[in-house]
Amino acid sequence: MELDYPGPAPRRDDLQAALRLALGRAELQLLYQPLVDLRNGAVASLEALLRWPQPPPELRGALGDWLLRRTCHDRLLWRSDNLSGSDLQVAINVAPWQLDDPQFGPAVAAVLAEFAIPPGALTLELNEATLMRDPARSDAVLAWFKQRGACLTLDDFGSGDSCLGHLQRYPFDLIKLAGACVAGVALDAGDAAFCKAVIAMAHNLGLRVAAQGVDSEAQCDFLRRHMCDLVQGACFAPPLAPDAIAQLLRDDRRLPPHLLRTPARRRSLLLVDDEKNIVASLKRLLRPDGYDLYSAASGEEGLELLARLPIDVIISDQRMPGLSGADFLRQARVLRPETIRIMLSGYTELQSVTDAVNEGAIYKFLTKPWNDEQLRAHVGEAFRLKEIADDNQRLHLEVRTANHELASANRRMEQLLHQMQRQIHRDEISLGIAREILQHLPLPVIGMDDAGMIAFINGAAERVFSGAALLGAEAGVALPALLPPAGQTAGHHTLIGGVRYAVMVYPMGEHSASRGSLIILSRFEENA
Repeated sequence: MELDYPGPAPRRDDLQAALRLALGRAELQLLYQPLVDLRNGAVASLEALLRWPQPPPELRGALGDWLLRRTCHDRLLWRSDNLSGSDLQVAINVAPWQLDDPQFGPAVAAVLAEFAIPPGALTLELNEATLMRDPARSDAVLAWFKQRGACLTLDDFGSGDSCLGHLQRYPFDLIKLAGACVAGVALDAGDAAFCKAVIAMAHNLGLRVAAQGVDSEAQCDFLRRHMCDLVQGACFAPPLAPDAIAQLLRDDRRLPPHLLRTPARRRSLLLVDDEKNIVASLKRLLRPDGYDLYSAASGEEGLELLARLPIDVIISDQRMPGLSGADFLRQARVLRPETIRIMLSGYTELQSVTDAVNEGAIYKFLTKPWNDEQLRAHVGEAFRLKEIADDNQRLHLEVRTANHELASANRRMEQLLHQMQRQIHRDEISLGIAREILQHLPLPVIGMDDAGMIAFINGAAERVFSGAALLGAEAGVALPALLPPAGQTAGHHTLIGGVRYAVMVYPMGEHSASRGSLIILSRFEENA
């Protein structure tokens, strides 16, 4: 592996030797982990992960340069192979010392230009600890990258003392939820509430949300139901070598349809009963209706299935070993509140069942033995209610998506307006400097707009014309002698106050957005 690093020769040689040694010992690995879009299941981005447990600290700058170059090189290979998703983004983590390096931004821009990669294809990931080492410096660096079109991600959000103000202060495009926050979303109410709140808040600010550490379908299902945009983790793919990434893109591998934000509609029914003959009878009765049927022999087993599978309707017995049916359905309501829950039992145990019904844990209570047609009708009605709720949820998601896109557009417009205001401020400073220079030139200078109105006159010109009020006047009326004769574009001569001047007219706009002309006078010398 060769490295083209523009540093001093000894440092480059040191890095080459260190890289060869690390590769030979299998100490250095460059891996990529996909981020998958929950709207279509396709790979949307790749995070570059450099694995070198003990890199030489004096070579870290050159190593950062090598990582960026190698990542750009791999991306070009994927694109040249016409692989699916070859236009995806590549994310690189930014270390604190890189923000301190004044050459970091220009060096990144130079590498992107060298590989002909648009800035929007690069995502820079920073965590809050890095930002807070020098907030003013972070402000300047992130604004510099944002003005040039790079994407910015706030990494590991929620892993420490997260500050919501950072989401508004810095021009991020994406929040990445920390794996520690995502780990318990399918089972822990606190983790679930935190992630739901962050997703809603980010979308209201026009930011997208990714979740890392998504290792199970249950976690992915929770995130897709609550409008997360991207997921990253072993549920889809672990960090992979470049060749494995190329194969994944070649295969156009995607998330299964049931884990997408708008999954294909299926009807899934969970039967929970410790009597096998009852479960078998229910399956025979309900299978012709086209349901996906799952069964569990206890409440504990039913909860395990709920954590792993998308279930629409539950039919549970009341008297079972371990958890009673009422207690099982209470926990099912907490774990999967969107399910429709039915109790089917030959035991009434009135108080427990009544309490569960009043709490909303049970939709209907049916008794054994059952009437086949009535049971099928009740189950069919439960699925219709579930589908109505799903349609409402889908409409809600569509509204939230539209609001998110509107918030994103507003955020981009605000950033563009901020950039334009800064540019206007810089232009005003430049214009002020130019006016100051022209004002102190010894040569008389007059500026006209493109309509021929006098817009500027410096001190030397005012003295030539004895302080006449010329600003705002039409040059052709107030100073006809200064305009070139018809058909003549070169300089000419004229008398002003008995003194002959050479008059030069310079049209503006060739090298700038300025319009109009500059008229410059100089005393005419016959022998010049």
